[in-house]
Amino acid sequence: MAHPLLTQDHIESFQRDGVVIIRGLFKDHVETLRAGIERNMSEPGPFASENLKTGDAGRFFDDYCNWNRIPEFEEVIFNAPAGEVAADLMRSQGVQIFHDHILVKEPGTSKPTPWHQDSPYYFVEGSQTVSFWCALDPVREASLRCVAGSHLWEKPVLPTRWLSEQNFYAGEGQYMAVPDPEAEGMDIREWEMEPGDAVAFNYKVLHGARGNNSAARRRAFSLRLVGDDARYVERPGRTSPPFPGHEMQEGQKLREDWFPVIFHRSAMKKAV
Repeated sequence: MAHPLLTQDHIESFQRDGVVIIRGLFKDHVETLRAGIERNMSEPGPFASENLKTGDAGRFFDDYCNWNRIPEFEEVIFNAPAGEVAADLMRSQGVQIFHDHILVKEPGTSKPTPWHQDSPYYFVEGSQTVSFWCALDPVREASLRCVAGSHLWEKPVLPTRWLSEQNFYAGEGQYMAVPDPEAEGMDIREWEMEPGDAVAFNYKVLHGARGNNSAARRRAFSLRLVGDDARYVERPGRTSPPFPGHEMQEGQKLREDWFPVIFHRSAMKKAV
């Protein structure tokens, strides 16, 4: 039986399109996540980035892999219903955390988030993956945009660096060029969102976001999770996130001491 926030249509849409919106997934945790973002921005981690070139208006800050040093993030990850909802969407028995990611566009930030897939940057392969992109402010024009069905494309999209726009890895043969979804008439899904709403999407879904031309902040908390069939895979170069010293081998499940299980159906049954 699916979590009360979900219907069978949510699950079928996620499987078919690779993306679906879950209203109110983090609605009881919005203030906690906002506090975590403020802490994260005042105490940036080693991967923090300012994604604007000189002369660009606004501020586009992002940072990731901070949940085990930002107590607000850890509290939400282990107490929100995201783990169970992820298991339902992925049709997985277990759910592990991969990492967290915050993306903050201050008012008047013109730079868009470029179209990309997350999967080519990650050292994870599998059909059971999900990212939750949670809005922490009302979002109208600067919402996440996802191309339905792109998780089923035969070739991954070329990963590039957001600021320099250079290729992330050497060699391009195994990748397709970054498409222009609007010009090519692709099925782009986007929603107006309230704080606590979350877009759920597969790591292989092509996605991006417009700049924030509004007078309000656009804070987003993204939680990346993996299911039963996710395995460590070697990439052509240093991945993002890199997780130095992980010592995993090709084909292994992610090590649970670094990537904890946050939900498993067997534990749920024992608790009943």
